[in-house]
Amino acid sequence: MKFLFDSDTWQEIYGSIRKNKVRTVITIIGVLWGIFLLVVLLGAARGMENGFNKLFGNFATNSVFVWTQRTDTPFKGFQEGRRFRLTMNDIEVLKSEYSNEIKLLAPRNQTNNLLVHNFKSGDFRVSGDYPVLDQIQKKQLLYGRFLNDNDILSTAKVTVISEDMYIQLFDKGVNPIGEYLKINSINYKVIGVYKPSNTIDFDGDTAYIPFTTYRKVYNTANRVDWMMITANEGTNIEQMEKDILLTLKGLHKVHPEDKRAFGSVNLGKEIGKVTGFIIGMQFLTWFVGIATLIAGVFAIGNILLITVKERTKEIGIRRALGATPKSIRQQIILESVFLTTVAGMLGIIFGSLVLFLIDAAVSNNDDIPLINPTVNIPIIFIAFATLIVLGTMIGLIPAHMATIVKPIEALREE
Repeated sequence: MKFLFDSDTWQEIYGSIRKNKVRTVITIIGVLWGIFLLVVLLGAARGMENGFNKLFGNFATNSVFVWTQRTDTPFKGFQEGRRFRLTMNDIEVLKSEYSNEIKLLAPRNQTNNLLVHNFKSGDFRVSGDYPVLDQIQKKQLLYGRFLNDNDILSTAKVTVISEDMYIQLFDKGVNPIGEYLKINSINYKVIGVYKPSNTIDFDGDTAYIPFTTYRKVYNTANRVDWMMITANEGTNIEQMEKDILLTLKGLHKVHPEDKRAFGSVNLGKEIGKVTGFIIGMQFLTWFVGIATLIAGVFAIGNILLITVKERTKEIGIRRALGATPKSIRQQIILESVFLTTVAGMLGIIFGSLVLFLIDAAVSNNDDIPLINPTVNIPIIFIAFATLIVLGTMIGLIPAHMATIVKPIEALREE
């Protein structure tokens, strides 16, 4: 290892690089570009993953939403185009038949109404819900609480409103908890204020009231507008969706092949598509980055081969003066490792700088799903170590070419 600290060795490496400035810079840029691409693309992929995780953060991601539409196929005496509604009986049947697959099930009813507090009013959505909704679609409460089982059992006239509704209907600084507002001309006590999600939100600004209260006030009887279903861990969410729709078709005398009767959104399936895209992007990133790295390392090998050819006479003189093949081999390999190391470090620095600038540019932009684009330190170390190993291996070729030069033939070289 003494040759690493030998000033003559480094002077010779410096002299070689200085003699071939343009070739050396171009070669370093080739390797630098490879690890730069790897760092930036992996960071961007991680940022997208973080962005999508935040986008779906408030939802149980293994969820299915189901509602009714019009039939498109005549069946059992019913004409095409028939409308029908989900019912609480459907909810009970699904809970019973799919007890092992379904973790949470929330029937929902919704309408639009005028909300009034003192002399302030606004049109908003009103939703009749069960407390289980807060487990499927978590609410960030600013004041008070969400609906609970007691509200359901007592058909309480209570409501949970959004922050925007609070700002529009209440004077600044007023604590809304315990205050009353009118929904459809009926007084409701405010028990909570939530902050609407800035990610995926199917409700927006909605006033939540107990499902039983909604049913009584709006006379919906046994009807349900739509339902949200969350599957247990390990359940095949796509198969569960198909089975549930088939069961509901049987309950409502809908043709098994009717494609329009029920509408549904499989959140787990959609997230699976996003996850697949991110995995594909990460694979492509590794492929492009490593391919570019290898190309850059081969460029280092080529420039060193040219250097060996140009220094044939010099190598011959050194051999004639007693330099061993080992010392010459070590110098060539060290030069290869040095160039690779410099290029790798610069690539990592520039890549990290670009990721920092990207993060600063999009951190406050909710329209771009890119959050905290970073690369794990172990991945950086692995990529850098791989680069050094490749640089060492590629340096063996010109090093071997240098050691097989015979002193007599080298001295004849012009």
